[in-house]
Amino acid sequence: MDLHLPARHDGTHETVKAGKRRIVIIGANGSGKTRFTENLISGMKDKAFRISALNALYRSTEPDTLPGSIDSLFAEAVTHTTFLRDDVPTQFDRLMMLMVFDEMLNLFAWKVSGAEPSDSRLDSVIKAWQEIFPGSKVLYEGGKMLFSRNPGESYLPVKLSDGEKAVLYYFGAAMYAPKGATVFVDSPGLFLHPSITGAIWDRVEAMRPDCSFIYTTHDFDFLSSRPDNLIIWVRDYDAASVTWDYVILPPGSPMSDDLYMTLIGARKPVLFIEGDATHSIDAKLYPLVFTDYTVRSLGSCNKVIEATRTFNDLNAFHHLDSHGIVDRDRRDPKEVKYLRDKKIFVPDVAEIENILMLEEVIRTVARTCGKNEDKVFAHVKKSILGQFRQDIRQQAMLHTRHRVKRFVECRIDGRFTNIGQLERHMTGLVDEIKPRQLFQNFCNDFHRYVAEGDYTAVLRVYNQKSMLPGSNVAGLCGLANKEAYIKKVIDILRHDAPGANRIRKAIIACFGIDEAQASAKPNISLIDND
Repeated sequence: MDLHLPARHDGTHETVKAGKRRIVIIGANGSGKTRFTENLISGMKDKAFRISALNALYRSTEPDTLPGSIDSLFAEAVTHTTFLRDDVPTQFDRLMMLMVFDEMLNLFAWKVSGAEPSDSRLDSVIKAWQEIFPGSKVLYEGGKMLFSRNPGESYLPVKLSDGEKAVLYYFGAAMYAPKGATVFVDSPGLFLHPSITGAIWDRVEAMRPDCSFIYTTHDFDFLSSRPDNLIIWVRDYDAASVTWDYVILPPGSPMSDDLYMTLIGARKPVLFIEGDATHSIDAKLYPLVFTDYTVRSLGSCNKVIEATRTFNDLNAFHHLDSHGIVDRDRRDPKEVKYLRDKKIFVPDVAEIENILMLEEVIRTVARTCGKNEDKVFAHVKKSILGQFRQDIRQQAMLHTRHRVKRFVECRIDGRFTNIGQLERHMTGLVDEIKPRQLFQNFCNDFHRYVAEGDYTAVLRVYNQKSMLPGSNVAGLCGLANKEAYIKKVIDILRHDAPGANRIRKAIIACFGIDEAQASAKPNISLIDND
């Protein structure tokens, strides 16, 4: 059966063709995905079946009135027998009683007919449940279902953990779905440990191969457990017009877990950065500078570049302007321009630590700490130039090695029909690259930077993580150590203290962009200052 999706804000509709057995509706909290799901259910009442562990375990005021629902089946069973009470408080309890009642009817039928009893719903549920919790046993006493982990003990279902109840409920409820139903599952990862979520829903789907499953969630761990699914991303809801903003994401899109998570949760343009989200300077600094962006840490430089490319390739689905930030390291002007053209912000300093050594940042921290900013910066500049002078040959070698590596990577990528061609090509590479001349040119440039006192140029080429502590900038500002200096910069930005705008402007300018571009306006055009 085709699935007709609700109206969009622009009045258009979308239809999912029959044959899609597993669909995930995902969206941020407040995006309208629950109303979206209810709209789908209302369009297929006789074939829709709800499963919600939260409602089943804790919400008992509003029974599910859908035809064939657990609550409807229980209410019907109550009218046909005196064995069932009509004051059962939750849907979970009603399901447990319904399974035991059906088991009793199954045994009565066996006794009357004398035929071998067939496996009941309860048999299937218990078998599946014990596969998930192999140390638990299920007992029957006095018409009740009891549970046990140790010999001689037994307890009612109410004593199970929320996770055990949820799994029991999921397995049991699925067995009562009408034949060929579309099963709507609300928050399928609720109460479950991520390590078993995928296995549980694989088993549920295997128990009901005749049914289709539509999951509604904002839980990315669950989304990751359902590969090859069709994803409907609900982004916004307008209650007045009862319309939604949603897109259907293509199955098998080349997106990482982090990228999917960012895509689903983002309401602002996205900025992918290097480092980890907890400890790196990048993650602490950039959200306070690029305040109009959703900032996501992806770890490596390559991941940032790939995520930015992939995210922008999917612009038709999300309409969010995505950028990345990578350290400059030893990239030459051509590499920097290439990355900037691909919406990757590249600073005019070698690495993130060098941003903290920008003149305006040092001056602002010094002034905030009550120090003479001219004297502090003069001392720091002299120290950095002195460090760099000592490291010129080492730094020149590192830059030469990077340039040679990039050149070889590009040239060796050529097509060669035989090994002889490859050998001749490689033999001539040294003469073509001229690494010694490259090295000498770098040395000459670096010596000139020192002679001219070009502090900005030194920050652009000097990869040296000991620069910050070695310059004694923290001590000159009256701070205990490097960590205290970094914390002071972060605190000024976080609390919008005097000087915060001065620091932001300096960092933004360091990326070759202006403040309007840093505020995430669409169609950013990067300025190449090289």
